[in-house]
Amino acid sequence: MTTATAATAAPRTNGPRPEKHRPDKHQPDKPETTAPRQNPPTFLSDPYPTLARMRQSAPVSVLHSDGGLRLWIIPRYDDVRAALFDPRFAQDVRRAQALADSRVEGVTLGTEITHMLSSDPPDHTRLRRVVQAAFSRKRVEAMRPMVERITLELLDGLDAAAARHTTRTTTATVDLVRDFAFPLPILVVCELLGFPPEDRDLYRKWSTAIVTQEGDHAAFQQAVQEMGSYVLAIADRRIRRNDRPADLLTELLEARERGELTDDEIVGMVALLLIGGHETTVNLLGTSCLALLRDPGQAAWLRADLTRMPRAVEEFLRYDSPICMATTRFTTEPVDVGGVEIPQDEFVLLSLGAANRDPARFQDPDRLILDRRDAGHLAFGGGIHRCLGALLGKLETEIALTALLARFPGTTLACQERDLRWRNTMMLRGLEALPLTLRR
Repeated sequence: MTTATAATAAPRTNGPRPEKHRPDKHQPDKPETTAPRQNPPTFLSDPYPTLARMRQSAPVSVLHSDGGLRLWIIPRYDDVRAALFDPRFAQDVRRAQALADSRVEGVTLGTEITHMLSSDPPDHTRLRRVVQAAFSRKRVEAMRPMVERITLELLDGLDAAAARHTTRTTTATVDLVRDFAFPLPILVVCELLGFPPEDRDLYRKWSTAIVTQEGDHAAFQQAVQEMGSYVLAIADRRIRRNDRPADLLTELLEARERGELTDDEIVGMVALLLIGGHETTVNLLGTSCLALLRDPGQAAWLRADLTRMPRAVEEFLRYDSPICMATTRFTTEPVDVGGVEIPQDEFVLLSLGAANRDPARFQDPDRLILDRRDAGHLAFGGGIHRCLGALLGKLETEIALTALLARFPGTTLACQERDLRWRNTMMLRGLEALPLTLRR
């Protein structure tokens, strides 16, 4: 789970070709508008050269969405961290939508979903208070046996599939995303909420429609409506049967009885947990495995002592942050960023991916260094919107990677790296699929 997932939808951008801003220019020139509508494949596969150019050229850059909405991009570590804690960068999605409507037509920011990441205090404070105890260190640690059980069951399934399809002349190929990285966190969230695990493909379909740029707004609306009907149907069924298992959905329904949540807020909370509860871990498991396959030396260091995994996960989070851009914010007053004034009522994106590769903060930032000592990545955001499920996401990743490396230490990539497909979104950083040949 992370700050940027399942939150205010980022307007689709016409590619990462920024307008540069110098400190002595306080108003933007007319931005470039000739970039392609889709994010270029080279940016999706490796956004870091582009983000580095943005970071080096100016403290702020600007690009435009397909609908013509101006977006200010902040790429430097110190500036991103400061903005995460700065209340002048607001996230109230309804105010943001009204602001967008006053600028351009047809830009939608996801007002159909009400949750913590699309709210500011006092609503944000109230909503977060309802669920924050469920993600305390003590309760997350109590989930360890459940996460370990699900992990081993999935690995047993991979093992069985590999045995069935391996012959004297061929070895089995699995898709790590489809067969392991996706089902693990979604099954954990299903147990947390008390939702049927057999519906996990539905959750993935809704998540893709809501947080990526693969569909149009009609697909987004349909996903929101389907998810809302689904959640309320489960809730109504529990109430009719007086069924109150010890899970998070029961806690949400009890909060509604106390007048602390509305039906729409329950749907939004569940959407945030279902989507945010798996997106980060899915992406992180895929990119972490790929990073180890690219760097045999680092992989050998980790395999030599798997108790090093918690430290390694922190570096995986920094090196290839599963969220490249934090959720869309807007300025409530003029804000100075590195000598550039962002005017009031402007939309802002904070580039977590660029910040986590900033050489002003991290030594040799483009190298994977699992024994890195300069901690402080921003992969989970910061401030009041810092990822509520950060501890759970790290626990899932530590357990999953440890078990995977222990079971299949000789695993190799089953295709050319250039053939890998990346998710078509500037916000998320993740693979569509990761074909692997499993070897013990």
